Amino acid sequence: MPVVAGVDGSRSSLEAVELAGHEAEIRGAELRLVHAFGSPSPHLPPGGPPWNPAGAGVREMLDGTLTEAERLAREAAPHVNVTRDVTVGEPLTVLEIASRTASLVVVGSRGLGAFGSLLLGSTSAHLAAHGRCPVLVVRGRPSPDGPVLLAVDDARTSDEAVRFAFAEASLRGAGLTAVHVYRTGSPDAYDGPADPPFVTYDETHLRKHAEHVLDVALAGLEERYPDVEVVRRPVAGRVRHTLIEASADAQLLVVGARGRGGFTGLLLGSVSQAALHHAQCPVAVVRHGSE
Repeated sequence: MPVVAGVDGSRSSLEAVELAGHEAEIRGAELRLVHAFGSPSPHLPPGGPPWNPAGAGVREMLDGTLTEAERLAREAAPHVNVTRDVTVGEPLTVLEIASRTASLVVVGSRGLGAFGSLLLGSTSAHLAAHGRCPVLVVRGRPSPDGPVLLAVDDARTSDEAVRFAFAEASLRGAGLTAVHVYRTGSPDAYDGPADPPFVTYDETHLRKHAEHVLDVALAGLEERYPDVEVVRRPVAGRVRHTLIEASADAQLLVVGARGRGGFTGLLLGSVSQAALHHAQCPVAVVRHGSE
C-alpha cells in the first residue's frame, strides 16, 4: 500500500512530502501526492474552478505546486515511484478516503488554502478519528540518531500503536523508548486544576505499577523485533511536560487513539493534543483499528 502525502504548496506540506518520501523508501512503497480542492474555496486564484478547462490560473498553480512537491520527493527518495492525484473535494474527506488504501498518511502542521484553514489540530483530529491508517504529522526537528518514542497510557495503549512503534523503529534502525508517566502526591505532578493536588500516594507502588504497565504493553513485541533495542522509562511527573521534553531527543513520537471522534477519541486526550501542538519531533497518531 502507498504512503500518502497531503500537498497544498505550503512549506509545511512540502516538509511532509520529504518525510513521506523517506517513509515510502524504508517501506519499499509507492508515494502518492494528494492535492484536493474544496468547493467553494476563497483561496482559488482567478481563472475558474480546477475542473474548468478554461481555468488556466488554477492549472498553472497546480502544476507548480505538484512539480515542486514531486521534485522534493524524488530528491528525498530517488528510488521511490511517485504519483500525483488531484481531486475535487473537501481535503479532509479526500485524505480520509485515501487512507483506506494507504499504509500511512503524512500531513504538515500548517498549510495554505483548503488545507491551511485546518492547521494542526483539526487535521490530525479528523484523520485520527476517521482515518483507516496511521497519520504522521510533521512537527519540530527530529533527532536523526534518536529513538522512536512510544507514549504508553496505563496498559490501554492500543496494540496497533505499539506494533507501529516497533515497526518504525525496526525500519529506521532506531531504538524504541517506551514511556509511561505516573503521578505522585506532589502538586507539581499534576496537569490542571481539576486534578487532586494533595493526595498522598505510595511512590514505590506507583513505580512498580508503571513498570508492569510497560511490560504488559510491550509483551511479545521484543521477541518479534529482536533488532530493536528497547528502553522502558517509568517516569514520575507531569504527563504532557514529560512527553514534550522527551520528544526533543526523539526522531518520532507515537501516540494511540481510540477513534471515537475528534480529539475526544484520542487515547491520551489532552496529552495527545499537547503532543500534536508542541512536540519537538514528528508525531504519529495510530487509531485503534487503523491497521
